[in-house]
Amino acid sequence: MEYTVLIYRAEEGGFWAEVPSLPGCYSQGETIEETMKNTQEAIEAHLLALKDEREEAPVREEIIIGRVKVEASAIA
Repeated sequence: MEYTVLIYRAEEGGFWAEVPSLPGCYSQGETIEETMKNTQEAIEAHLLALKDEREEAPVREEIIIGRVKVEASAIA
């Protein structure tokens, strides 16, 4: 199973990631590759915790990611 991961630059350096389909599932790393590896581990741990609590893991994601262009004058 695959989950969508959103990766952001951290203000203090490195990156952090969230898994929208698994609320509360976050991770971080110094590089994108490290962040992805750490996030995979976080997802696996999160799913094990759900299993231990006898909760069902999300099977299907309903995520749409889009971009909206705004005029430069709206920012200045």
